[in-house]
Amino acid sequence: MSDASKGLSLYNTLTRAKDDFVPIDPLNVRMYVCGPTVYDFAHIGNARPVIVFDVLFRLLRHLYGESHVTYVRNITDVDDKINARALRDFGNEIASGKLSLNEAIRRVTEKTADQYHKDVATLGCLEPTVEPRATEFVEPRADGKADMVTLIERLIERGHAYVAAGEVLFDTASMPDYGQLSKRNLDEQQAGARIAVDAHKKNPGDFVLWKLSSPEEPGWDSPWGRGRPGWHIECSAMSAAYLGEVFDIHGGGLDLIFPHHENEIAQSRCAHGTDVMANIWMHNGFLQVEGQKMSKSLGNFYSIHELLETETFGGRKWPGEVLRLAMLMTHYREPIDFSVRKLEEAENTLRKWKRAADLAPSAAPQLPAEIVEALSDDLATYAAFQRLTQLASEALDAGGGDNAAAASLKAALAFLGFDVGAAKVDEAAIAKAIARRLELIAAKNWAEADRIRDELLAQGVQLKDGKDPVTGERVTTWEVKR
Repeated sequence: MSDASKGLSLYNTLTRAKDDFVPIDPLNVRMYVCGPTVYDFAHIGNARPVIVFDVLFRLLRHLYGESHVTYVRNITDVDDKINARALRDFGNEIASGKLSLNEAIRRVTEKTADQYHKDVATLGCLEPTVEPRATEFVEPRADGKADMVTLIERLIERGHAYVAAGEVLFDTASMPDYGQLSKRNLDEQQAGARIAVDAHKKNPGDFVLWKLSSPEEPGWDSPWGRGRPGWHIECSAMSAAYLGEVFDIHGGGLDLIFPHHENEIAQSRCAHGTDVMANIWMHNGFLQVEGQKMSKSLGNFYSIHELLETETFGGRKWPGEVLRLAMLMTHYREPIDFSVRKLEEAENTLRKWKRAADLAPSAAPQLPAEIVEALSDDLATYAAFQRLTQLASEALDAGGGDNAAAASLKAALAFLGFDVGAAKVDEAAIAKAIARRLELIAAKNWAEADRIRDELLAQGVQLKDGKDPVTGERVTTWEVKR
């Protein structure tokens, strides 16, 4: 195991500062990241936390050892929209006893969950250590792991929750330091629950832990009647089930700070009587598309699947590793403008890196210390990528043989989740570019023709112009320049 006690610092939303990372148990480093609600295909904004925390997962495994890191990323399959779809599609089977509620919900969510797994794998992300589903943690479990009903019962017993009009609500006034993560005053809080809350709350900020279900709605049996859980209690139960009452890192998008993560903290701390839920809270920044907030009404709402498999963005499909690099080129805490230009820049950069890495000797290389050092400074991917570009230039200058720079580059790319096979040449794309260039030459548009030639050269493709010996027409051949 590496000497992981040195150098790793992470920005902690809870303290608003970079904190040195000191694991509770170096032999069991524990991280929880909020996963998708599998009602529809994951959009490109959902891809950012998956990629960011995949890099952190890889770094932690490098520092502490693969078997000493537990990464939990949940599947949220409890949601009113999902429940309504299950009732609509399988209501008769549920009523007749042919399907349980969990089975019906699983059928509704299986397609989107499967697509999510395919999408994030194409983005180069490792599978988490554990991927619990919310529906499996509603009622008390045979294995004794934490569950939502038991946590709610404990909150009521300790005076942190109350029953009103058949619902169970968390009493925010019972927690003197509620709001530490978002730095909001209690008077400013809103309910922030996905399930509607009626006007029977003690305080404006009180939020739903358990919501009753009508006879026509899906639900689970509980001490408060047949119902379903609120949003926030799900992650409190699943994180405790696999990581314990207090763990090392909790991550997610910036939009989850309030209300979701704030309320997770309140539930977990009050249920367990702990000072913290997680020692470090990390949040990635917002994502815009071509300078605008992503929204279906603006027509700029893209799923990961669409970007990978259709020509809806920039008129072409995009490889998963290009999407991955484009996400990581901006520091994870900063807002990112997801654009065609950024993807093209990522693609060209990746081509150069791969051409250089292809010169590596067959011997297993060692990961460069500079890459680990950069990532250990709050995942400073930009600094790491600067070093990769330097290594690529050194490798291309050195050429074949004992190319240490290429070997180091190849190791770093593999570590960061990029395919390090031989650089691939898209012959169809090259032929299309050459044909376009010949059209431009015929039109005497020399500047644009030169731009295409230079772009291809930057990708390692060198053009050679000549004449057909029979017709005398201009012809262009090409070769990959190593």
